[in-house]
Amino acid sequence: MIDFTIHSFTAQLLQEALATRSALVIGTTGHDEKELAAIHEASNKIPIVLAPNFSVGVNTLFWLTRHAARILGNDRCDIEVTEMHHHHKIDAPSGTARRLLEILNEETGTSYEDDVSHGRVGITGARPGRQIGMHSLRGGDVVGDHTVMFAAEGERVELTHKASSRMTFASGALQAALWLGDKSPGLFDMQDVLGLR
Repeated sequence: MIDFTIHSFTAQLLQEALATRSALVIGTTGHDEKELAAIHEASNKIPIVLAPNFSVGVNTLFWLTRHAARILGNDRCDIEVTEMHHHHKIDAPSGTARRLLEILNEETGTSYEDDVSHGRVGITGARPGRQIGMHSLRGGDVVGDHTVMFAAEGERVELTHKASSRMTFASGALQAALWLGDKSPGLFDMQDVLGLR
């Protein structure tokens, strides 16, 4: 089964997948803690690939972001994340941007709740050293653009992925479904599917 619906529908798909012992690919984002716990529990009985993005390019961006953060860190650089999607997108930040932030939090010892600033307005004062900026843009028919910026004195590194077609997500989801064919129960993501761990 392949799920690209809305987070509140995933529970029904989990029940059906468990009843039929079907492997499950979940590309839906926005799950709350209870919904994520149900996915984790189900993965004890069936193999599941759960990922915020199935694009090979975006998963390469995840890998590059992790390694860039290890080298550049927030002690050397100010880190900012921007994402842009079409004007129909209902969540902000996107699941992909949220995953980028999680990777940055893991690698820099920061926390999403305490150190991520969603946009800035007014007289904000000097930028706190541990802060990671997050900026969500919406407009037109943009499929998905994501950039991670490491800005230091005298230089800046930007890692960017731009999707121009939703077919890249469909292709990745099919690759994940085929990869699950011989897997035992467990919870995986596209980093596993692509051998990027």
